[in-house]
Amino acid sequence: QGDGSRNWDFGVALSGDHLVLVETQKLEGKWFAPKYPGATYAARLSESSELLGLFEVTATSLLLRGVVSPTDGLTRTELTYTPAVAVLDFPLKEGKTWSTAASVGGLAQGVLASYTESYASSVDAHGKVKTPFGEFPVLRTRVVLTRQVGLLTTLVRSYLFSAECFGTVATLVAKDN
Repeated sequence: QGDGSRNWDFGVALSGDHLVLVETQKLEGKWFAPKYPGATYAARLSESSELLGLFEVTATSLLLRGVVSPTDGLTRTELTYTPAVAVLDFPLKEGKTWSTAASVGGLAQGVLASYTESYASSVDAHGKVKTPFGEFPVLRTRVVLTRQVGLLTTLVRSYLFSAECFGTVATLVAKDN
């Protein structure tokens, strides 16, 4: 637009598009709650997996503390991020950047796991996004995740469209690498 803002239209379905309702879950009574002090809530990380992200909301950021399977057992997932990953850094404003380099350790499907993840995030645009639920004023956050497991490096690029009081109203994720 003339003022530097952008308009994104996600109101029309494209091949592969789908709606997802992301719900937060209380930690009380969950098998993993005592192992993640400071975590505020859990939420599914993707529609294609049952894994839950364990998040902490602070006055200055939204942190990812770990990833777990919904049930305990021999094939459970119980991963911890050191340090916790800054998913969002408040207050969000265009031009803001932040990053986290974390060691990830614990169990992945019952197997001992240890690897690193580096996140580079930047609020790179503002504007309006149209969704099937309505139109929202948003800030777009570009996230580049670099995961290093042994000699294998995987790069994941994504964009989050965040609206005040609603949170993320749209997400775009590229294929790995």
